Amino acid sequence: MSVSQGWRAILAQLRILLRRNGPLDRAWKWSKEPLAVIAIVLASRTAIGAPYYVPSGSMEPTLQIGDEFVAAKYAYGYSRYSMPFDLGPKSAHRWLGSMPRRGDVVVFRLPRDPDQVWIKRVIGLPGDRIQMRQGRLYINGKIVPMKPSGTGEVELENGERVAARAFIETLPGGVSHPIYKLPWGSPLDNTSVFTVPPNHLFMMGDDRDNSLDSRVAAKDGGVGFLPMENVVGRAEFVIGSWDFPLGEQAVSNWLSALRLSRFFTPVN
Repeated sequence: MSVSQGWRAILAQLRILLRRNGPLDRAWKWSKEPLAVIAIVLASRTAIGAPYYVPSGSMEPTLQIGDEFVAAKYAYGYSRYSMPFDLGPKSAHRWLGSMPRRGDVVVFRLPRDPDQVWIKRVIGLPGDRIQMRQGRLYINGKIVPMKPSGTGEVELENGERVAARAFIETLPGGVSHPIYKLPWGSPLDNTSVFTVPPNHLFMMGDDRDNSLDSRVAAKDGGVGFLPMENVVGRAEFVIGSWDFPLGEQAVSNWLSALRLSRFFTPVN
């Protein structure tokens, strides 16, 4: 067979594959809807939001172990950590970026291990000076107002519950949120002054004595200062919640393990 005859044979086969109701046409008709669904899901998880699960009690009472919530990725713009598989260049600047407010509950990639996704509350913005003195929070030299709000229970990861005092804290800018405080005198009740660098945030958990956050250096297992690049999105609302200690018991208890009162509640 000559070269020209070979090309003619190849073109003939392509015409068969591409003709209406041919193999490729049938394959496209079969696959286009699933492919469209996958594209929409990837686009929505990148541009709009994504669900996340709470594995620890560091954000109690705002978020409980077993909560699943949705985070809005568009709230602060986009970085490589907003993309599927972290696709994108390393950059200190965000596309369509905006700065979080003090008090926002934010999902982020842990700076010392970006494979881990954490959630904390924004306490300090660039240039802020943050300090803990005798268990009270100071921002830029001023004590943050705090009023008692009864008592609560801190849930540990093994399901054990410990009594804690509850307070309402009001940050500069007016955002009020609940916190839990165990007896005074914990290791994080007194710290040096932290000055937040440019393009970084200072994060803290609402369960003040059960949170590795920006008060703890990355080398010691904490968050340290959080680069804006590592921000993923703002927690918006809880879509479901499961009480794991109950769920691990008999099948008859599984329904009672659902915390229905927490379904579709906002994260404040």
